[in-house]
Amino acid sequence: MKSPLLSLPGAVPAEGRDEGVAAHYGDLFREQRALSEGSGFVDLSHRGVVAVSGDDRLSWLHLLVTQHMTELPPGQATEALILSANGHIEHALYLVDDGETVWAHVEPGTQAELIAYLEAMKFFYRVEVADRTEDFAVVHLPAGSIAEVPAGVVVRETPHGRDLFLPRADLESFASSHGPAAGILAYEALRVEAHRPRLGFETDHRTIPHEVGLIGSAVHLQKGCYRGQETVARVQNLGKPPRRLVFLHLDGSEVLLPGHGTPVRLAADGEEGRQLGFVTTAVRHHELGPIALALVKRNVPVDAPLVAGTTAAAQEVVVEP
Repeated sequence: MKSPLLSLPGAVPAEGRDEGVAAHYGDLFREQRALSEGSGFVDLSHRGVVAVSGDDRLSWLHLLVTQHMTELPPGQATEALILSANGHIEHALYLVDDGETVWAHVEPGTQAELIAYLEAMKFFYRVEVADRTEDFAVVHLPAGSIAEVPAGVVVRETPHGRDLFLPRADLESFASSHGPAAGILAYEALRVEAHRPRLGFETDHRTIPHEVGLIGSAVHLQKGCYRGQETVARVQNLGKPPRRLVFLHLDGSEVLLPGHGTPVRLAADGEEGRQLGFVTTAVRHHELGPIALALVKRNVPVDAPLVAGTTAAAQEVVVEP
């Protein structure tokens, strides 16, 4: 869905998975600094919005997702995954219950597949699943923001800020009173700085939760059965994940950032060395310079200098080997 905020002065449209909202509004670093200081907002209206209502909503979701849901109090934010039978991540849901409905925002374009799965699992449970993307827009207020939230708006509050499920018709009026707007590139830079993985960026078709540090935040280890739990339990109790997420400080002298999928190798082996992983997200940060997240093989030494394509990279541990 194309955001009306693309008509704001200086708006440059985002591309790829984030098409439909602004990449930036003319000054990437200014927008990052504003978010870091707790001012402004980010238009995430391209994200899918799914609502689950009904008396059985929490107990039913508890059976399907990786998170403990049965005792989720109204207003408390959480996140959860839906896994394949083999434990691979298929969906990531960012959730809050308002006392009557569980609201979730998901990656752009994934809501239809998610809803099809949920509908197939309803059976005799008293639940209703709805795609509310056309009616509600996700807006992010950064941590520290003192901006007033419009009355009646569902809020998902986390240490990283507040996600608002704002009526889509109110998006332009909200922007006029809660600016300045920051683009998705500023939001992504702070996400990478915080080592937070994103579905389809830090994950691929074989990613398991342990590899990207989602045990605890999105996967509850003390709950009943759900699809893919056997893999989660086996890796947690008996083994180690094959890959691990790392944070990279990139050589600032390079003009171009390495793109998603750029091979990561040991610096000592050079560009012809064996590929040990790949870049997932690379960004320019207003204080740290060029940084990235990457998935590498678990046995890559934690102190080894790396190279991402042709760009030198120093790694920091996110997921322990």
